[in-house]
Parts: sequence; C-alpha cells; structure tokens
Amino acid sequence: MATKVGLEEVRAAATRVSGSLHRTEVITCSTLDFMSGYKLFFKTEMWQKTGSFKARGALNAIKSCLERGSNPPMIVTHSSGNHGQAVAWAAKHCQLPCTVVVPEGTPVVKCEAIEGYGARLVKCHPTPTGRKEMADKIAKETGGKIVHPYDDYDVIAGQGTIGLELIKQVEDLDVVLVPISGGGMTSGIAVAVKSIKPDCKVIAVEPEGKDLWRSLESKERLWPNPPQFLNTIAEGIMTQQVGQVTFPLLCDLVDGVITVNDKEMAEGCRLAAERMKVMVEAASGAALAAALSDKMKDFAPEGKKIGVILCGGNVDMKKLPWLLEKVINQ
Repeated sequence: MATKVGLEEVRAAATRVSGSLHRTEVITCSTLDFMSGYKLFFKTEMWQKTGSFKARGALNAIKSCLERGSNPPMIVTHSSGNHGQAVAWAAKHCQLPCTVVVPEGTPVVKCEAIEGYGARLVKCHPTPTGRKEMADKIAKETGGKIVHPYDDYDVIAGQGTIGLELIKQVEDLDVVLVPISGGGMTSGIAVAVKSIKPDCKVIAVEPEGKDLWRSLESKERLWPNPPQFLNTIAEGIMTQQVGQVTFPLLCDLVDGVITVNDKEMAEGCRLAAERMKVMVEAASGAALAAALSDKMKDFAPEGKKIGVILCGGNVDMKKLPWLLEKVINQ
C-alpha cells in the first residue's frame, strides 16, 4: 500500500485506470437549480463500472499492488455491497480470484452482482467488527491481499480521480457535496480539489447519527467502540466511524458537514428519477438532499456552482427508497 496520498498520487491513479474506467459525465437540471437556488452539477458515478464510484479505488489498489511486484493468490475485501462489487470486478479485470465478505442483510441486487463478477461471497455478522474479522481470517488462510473499502491510500487516490475530473469539467466550482461513509471518497476528492482549487469547499454529507463534525472540530475520534452501523436506508453510507487513515485527511481538508435523514435522502432519490430520469441509491440521494437543504446557506450564497456527487445507482428495484415503509412512516 502507498504510504501517502496527494495530488501526484491521484494523477498517477488517473493514468493507471485510464482506459479501464469511465470518465463519468456531468449533468444539470434547471428545475433542481430553481429549487435549490444554486447551479448544480451532478457527477454521474452511478454510471461508472459496477454502478458506483468504488471501481476507481478498487482498480487502482489492485493495479498498484501488482506494479509493486506483489502477486497475491487472492484478493479479499469486506463491504456493504458497492465496494464488494467493485473489487470483484477489478480482480476479474486483473485476472485474480476474489472473496468478498458482506454483512447479513446486504441487498440481493448487490450480492448477485458480486457473484456475477466471479467472486466468492461470504456472509458475516452484520457489524463492522464482524466484517473485518471474517475478511482477516480468510486473508490469513489464503495468503490473500485485503483491499480495504476506505483505509488504504491507493483506494483513496483512486477515488480522488472523481475530483480531478470534476474540477476540469466545471469551471470555477465553489462547493462539492460528497456522501460520506468511511471517508475514502471524501478525502480523495478533497485532496484533488483542494490541491487544484483551494478556495473550493468540500462538504461531507452524512446520515443522522454519524456526528462527524464533532470529531472533526475536536480533532479526536469521538465515536463509541466497538464500531457500529447506523440505522439508515442508505446502506452505502451506514458506517458510523470514518477510517483511521482517512480521519486526518478529513480534519485537514473538509470544510463542513451536512446531516440528512432517511426521508430527505429518499426524496432526493425520487427527484433524481422524476426530474433527471436517473435512478440512484439512497447515498446519492443524500447529496441531492443536501443541495436542497437550507443548511447550504452556511457554506455558499445562492447562485454559486455546486458539484453534487451521485455516488452510486445499485438500487433494489423492489425496494425503491421513497416507497419504503420506514420512510413513509417517518
């Protein structure tokens, strides 16, 4: 694993994965501009390989490992779904076997996709500790290389290519809204964006219960142990704690946090489908919800250019976010 991440590492990642991944387009919507009071620019990572941004970090991590001369007998990871799909695809792309550990209750659509890419699927107790312990056990037994979902500089550099693209696609961008789980995407985007345009604000968008800003303000990890999953419809961002590796980067580079609830995320998904004709998962709906939130006024006056990361689109079509009983009764 690389020992740091900066603009040089993000640019190297962009070169490394070029030709294997999509340079996702940026789309706009005049109706959502009017509703928000901002000029919104949506980075369409739901159209990336495997249906989410995760393919960027997964492929960069595996290719970097191979470039450094390592030839692991297997790639191993743990995931709530999207990272697992991405690692399964990237391992297949690099002609390596793969095992993915997912918690019980992971959406069927994500489990089927992981197996569809040829990986072995192993289910575990639905806690962060359960995921990690099972993956560590498999890696020890097989000699496999673990590709962590976020606490890996190569993964972070790969996710940072989103910011590298976005800052070129949208001139004079003022703010970027990034859904946050473990912090790999947020820290990677922040590294790229802040290195090129220091005055552009990077705002993390979290589900209720994460309380990221308390830890960022104090520069201390204030979350309880053992790590927990949040009770949210957005399984892609349900990890309560950010990573040990990502936390210092977030402390240095993130300008603020916007918290959204399940109903707001679900409404974001509905609006994306209704107004832009795109299907996104709840974690993506969180970013759109933040753009429409009154809390945006704390970070930018109306009329500014806002980048919105639509991080994934792996939706269980039998469980559309805005039709879930939990949301309807909220």
